[in-house]
Amino acid sequence: MPLPVVRTVADLRAQVRAWRASGLSVGFVPTMGALHEGHLSLVRVARGKADRAVASVFVNPTQFGPNEDFDAYPRDEARDAELLEAAGCHLLYAPAVAEMYPQGASTTVTVSGVTDPLEGAARPGHFAGVATVVTKLLNQCGPDVAVFGQKDFQQLAVIRRLVADLDIPAEIVGAPTMRADDGLALSSRNAYLTPEERAQAPALHQVLQALLQSLRDGESVAAVESLALDALARAGFQKIDYVEVRHPATLERLGPGPATGPVRVLAAARLGRTRLIDNVGD
Repeated sequence: MPLPVVRTVADLRAQVRAWRASGLSVGFVPTMGALHEGHLSLVRVARGKADRAVASVFVNPTQFGPNEDFDAYPRDEARDAELLEAAGCHLLYAPAVAEMYPQGASTTVTVSGVTDPLEGAARPGHFAGVATVVTKLLNQCGPDVAVFGQKDFQQLAVIRRLVADLDIPAEIVGAPTMRADDGLALSSRNAYLTPEERAQAPALHQVLQALLQSLRDGESVAAVESLALDALARAGFQKIDYVEVRHPATLERLGPGPATGPVRVLAAARLGRTRLIDNVGD
């Protein structure tokens, strides 16, 4: 039997209520579709932590800036459903924009502090869109556990903050980044890369790994960040939004001297029309 699909909040909640009436727990994996092995690994984590796994596919317009790729973002719900079914997902929630943002909707969820640097500085308004849609999805599904990938490390920190601040009763689980054999973090946007750019792209992860090792060897934060910027430019990245060493829990800036505790190294850079993000750390 094909994977069941629901498109309304009412139908999603009805199915979750039925499961709970049978004593079953619920795991949830929000996605924007264009699924790959990284997404499917999140579904498997959810299945390991709950009796039933729900995945959503919704390309959220409010987290895209005016010059970003909302219209071009890849969409293939039929393929996504097949992949989710094969991964053991029990239900696909695929709402329309009008279901998520009915006419007259005027509430936005904003998280301060952790949203300010990195992606927040490079993409103004992005995290308000993320925080709003994730809050809505968690309220709509009401899961026991929700699983997010660590590739979007700052996003994970934002979600943990809002769940704590708003007393949302869901455990937030961060799952490891899935990578290609050459180290490139799996992403739906990798489909935009030309063959030449795809060959260059693994340098992002390689540079971050080298930076992390230099930090562990006692080099200063300022020195290794500067060397990493130069290395990415030599590797062919045309626009580097940031390469920074941050505290893994608070995302506070570290340095300029040696880092004495746990760190997270985060970067965002462009190859052609593709913006890649990645992170490594303790």
